[in-house]
This record gives sequence, C-alpha cells and structure tokens, in this order.
Amino acid sequence: MSVTKEEGGRLNAFAKEPKIEVLKGESINSNKSWLITIIGIVVLVGCIAIAVGIS
Repeated sequence: MSVTKEEGGRLNAFAKEPKIEVLKGESINSNKSWLITIIGIVVLVGCIAIAVGIS
C-alpha cells in the first residue's frame, strides 16, 4: 500500500491496483449469449401475443 503525505501532515493510503488484462477475440460464451438473447426475444413476443389475445 502506498502512502502519500499531503499538506498539513495528513497521510493518504492507496490500495495496490490489480493488473489489467485485455481480452482478445470472441469468447466461447458468445454463442450462448446469442442463444439466450433469441430465446428472450421469443418469450417476450409470446407474452405480448398472449396479452393482446386476452384483451
């Protein structure tokens, strides 16, 4: 932990920052994400159709 001294003698402690990792390329979960999105849209359209049918 790094500590700096401000005016007036106050001390500031800063936590050590974690190393940043840059992700490259498409992840394996991208296909699952698309599948979940499509299923969600189908369910939403189905709910709207049922609501219109009831009213």
